[in-house]
Amino acid sequence: MRHVLIINPTAGRRSSTAGLLEQAEDLRRRHGLAVECILTRSSGHAEETCRAIAGQGEPVRFYACGGDGTMNRVLNGILGFPHAAMTCVPTGTANDFLKNFGEEALPRFLDLEQLWDGPERSLDVMECGGRAALTIACAGLDARVARDVHTYGRTLHGKASYIASLAVNFALRPLSQSWEVWVDGQKLPWERYVLAAVCNGRYYGGGFLPVPEARLDDGCLRALLVRKVSRVTFLRLVGAYAKGEYRRFPYAARCCPGREVRIRAAAEEEIVACLDGEAIQAPEITVRLSGSRVPFFFPRGCDPNATARENPEGL
Repeated sequence: MRHVLIINPTAGRRSSTAGLLEQAEDLRRRHGLAVECILTRSSGHAEETCRAIAGQGEPVRFYACGGDGTMNRVLNGILGFPHAAMTCVPTGTANDFLKNFGEEALPRFLDLEQLWDGPERSLDVMECGGRAALTIACAGLDARVARDVHTYGRTLHGKASYIASLAVNFALRPLSQSWEVWVDGQKLPWERYVLAAVCNGRYYGGGFLPVPEARLDDGCLRALLVRKVSRVTFLRLVGAYAKGEYRRFPYAARCCPGREVRIRAAAEEEIVACLDGEAIQAPEITVRLSGSRVPFFFPRGCDPNATARENPEGL
């Protein structure tokens, strides 16, 4: 069994590379493991490297050492190779995916001694625009905010760039768009939407929890759709949305379980979508369950559905 650490040296607020290299050496010394450490050089390097190694056909465990973006690139590199498994060593800033295991589990994922021989579970995977993702694909306002953070990040840093993007998109641009939406082929009646969050996992955007009953391995996506509302109403509801309390405003939001969600923009507009933080833009997007699942390994005693709430409607 090969153990390959894919390390993003720029992830997080401070470099964790030295500590990871030291842990890798400890695994070699204590357990005689075949451990390799690869520092990524560009956004596509991790995916290309994982695909090349997984394509060699031998059992391998990949450790995505970085944030959610690093994990997404490792996923896209190994998907379809059943002998390749992955995990995440959360050295990024938000680490939204690992929140599915509960806050108390995050430090355990930083300890390679607890990871290297941990159990595996096959997780569902979403596909959109030729890309795979594990957690949430969002479209609309929150996706536009996430996209534009990079623009303001050229002059601002950290939360300042996010606040600038949020202010511009909320106050100076249209809040909603005209969309046609289908879930498993059934067209929904609403005409204008603020946002859509298609959930396999539960967290995005630094801790937002749109659909708390979503589970990573139940073969079902859950699309939470928010219809056109006024800015005043949106400000009143956004706190409940962030906490997974969408049922408090059924006149503005609905959750639809399914395996495929298709969104088409009206007229000449394009939809901005984010897939595990990776932005895409197109007049139509489709998010569906992939035909492939990914083996994911984790420390013993942890559970990828640890924070999932029960669904009172049995969906």
